[in-house]
Amino acid sequence: MVGEGLKKGDFSVEELRKDYVKKIEKENPKLNAYLSVFERPGSYARSQDSSLFGIPCAIKDNILIEGEKCTAASKMLENYMAPYDATVITKLKHAGAIFLGKTNMDEFAMGATGENSAFGVTSNPHDHSRVSGGSSAGSGAAVAADLAVYALGSDTGGSIRAPAAWCGVVGLKPTYGRVSRNGIIAMASSLDQVGPITKTVEDAAIVLSTIAGQDPLDSTSNNKEVLDYVSGLDKPIKGLRVAVPKEFFMKGLDSDVNNLVQASIAKLESLGAHIDQVSLPMIDYGIAAYYIIVPSEVSANLARYDGVRYGHSELRGKNVKTKNLLDIYLSSREDGLGDEVKRRVMLGTYALSAGYYDAYYIKAQKVRALMKKDFENIFEKYDVIVGPTMATPAPKVGDLDDPLSNYLADLYTCPVNLAGLPAISIPCGFVERDGKKLPVGLQIIGKHFDEAKILQVAHNLEQSLK
Repeated sequence: MVGEGLKKGDFSVEELRKDYVKKIEKENPKLNAYLSVFERPGSYARSQDSSLFGIPCAIKDNILIEGEKCTAASKMLENYMAPYDATVITKLKHAGAIFLGKTNMDEFAMGATGENSAFGVTSNPHDHSRVSGGSSAGSGAAVAADLAVYALGSDTGGSIRAPAAWCGVVGLKPTYGRVSRNGIIAMASSLDQVGPITKTVEDAAIVLSTIAGQDPLDSTSNNKEVLDYVSGLDKPIKGLRVAVPKEFFMKGLDSDVNNLVQASIAKLESLGAHIDQVSLPMIDYGIAAYYIIVPSEVSANLARYDGVRYGHSELRGKNVKTKNLLDIYLSSREDGLGDEVKRRVMLGTYALSAGYYDAYYIKAQKVRALMKKDFENIFEKYDVIVGPTMATPAPKVGDLDDPLSNYLADLYTCPVNLAGLPAISIPCGFVERDGKKLPVGLQIIGKHFDEAKILQVAHNLEQSLK
């Protein structure tokens, strides 16, 4: 609708941008979705043919935009100015995107709720006493509160899909390698993937068509053909084979969430899809494997932030003669990194240490391989896998303070990253808590590089649920 208004001349690009900036100025103090709002318009279009021309968007603050701060919501990078554009930003600039600002997140993308930011919690637009979901907390809240038309997030274990589910918007995690990671501040390099958070499935398809593709600057990006993901959205899903893992509906799933997800699955069946219950036996080991592999990669990726080469430094403004190099290193990391980041660095360093590497890291990678095989076995017979995105509605701020409870929130999402698969979360209804209506998300998982299929299923269901 916004794009149509621009094309018809109902308003100009600058009028649209200023309108969003005014809304951000009014609403952001309540939500803390944005860490920074840009003063300059930021349109770099080569032509006005793109569907994203002039459309205001928000960018997660671990994605580099040249000349702008990129903090990853950490004191360690509080004053870091990006020297170049991430590849996804270059593509959006060429399409004429308008960048409104950078969004809040869990520090270095470590968290499921958005509470681990060094710059404060992002509130849920549906209930400010609740979390918005992490780690792409600000991106999810900004889109849900209409403080951006769409946003980019990153997803390592559910960080796009969790805020999408808890904020009631659409979140797409592409296949690993479908979108370039160049210019993204790394957390776990074998799992990180950039994707869109949008109001509709069609918008997600438009953004993915723009940002996807192989990148010579990212050796993990794949050369698979980039499709027009919009063209097949309206194709009926009659005859589609849908797998429903029984492990997604075990103990711990909120009963109201279960009812809404089951109703959505029944809706798929009414649209002509064939539904079968299946088993994902290795899913029970997903969290355990994920929280060995991710901290191990975190330990390696964050070693560079030592206060000498990169990041916040105790050297600045102090008499360096009074400290040796180790003291500078330790005090810089102590002051610059938050508790969750330190926790994961220590876990990863332990798992990779002599005598434990084989017992933990190698074993976790074996589990990962078996889990990937489980998914492949299902996809030999089925087109998509469906289930809940999150086990509960958005919890209140502080409810998941215990690290283990926080980690368990990724139960349905992290196996998808371990297997490198694409998945999308779409709203499938609301539950009532404390007099407020809270959204629930349905997750649709697809085969490697079959984003077109999950978008097609999601769009059909979205239109039917309306």
